[in-house]
Amino acid sequence: MILVTLGTQDKQFPRLLVAVQKAVDEGAIHDRIVVQAGHTQFESKDMELFDFIEQEKFASFLNQADLVITHGGVGTIMTALREHKKILAAARLVQYGEHQSDHQVELLESFEADHYLIYMKDLSDIRPYLKQAETFEPKAYVSNQQNMIHLLEDWIDTH
Repeated sequence: MILVTLGTQDKQFPRLLVAVQKAVDEGAIHDRIVVQAGHTQFESKDMELFDFIEQEKFASFLNQADLVITHGGVGTIMTALREHKKILAAARLVQYGEHQSDHQVELLESFEADHYLIYMKDLSDIRPYLKQAETFEPKAYVSNQQNMIHLLEDWIDTH
């Protein structure tokens, strides 16, 4: 199963869903596709589309997913990494009115450089990214949260 998630942005991101639909139409995707579309309006006979998915159901879909296709949102990426999922990610871009800045480009470039995900830079044909995902082994995510808490506690204690 493929989980596609566009987050909860108030702006639409149909480019990603058009790219997924094109891959389905070209025979590159045969899996069940569940989409959390947020504010993006899209119709497809090949995808199960939800505007928003409640947290428990989302966790269930994520658990079932063999692949996560997502926008460049940190929350979604971190959640998928903690669940050891293969991730294909695309940046929302200002030029298409999908975001107020292109910060997702830098974010995805960084995650890709560290081998956590595959950054889909070109949505005109995502088949090469899907093929790459077949053998991609993402780097295991290790949380640094406890170290950060310790550093903050030390700083507070000394100041």
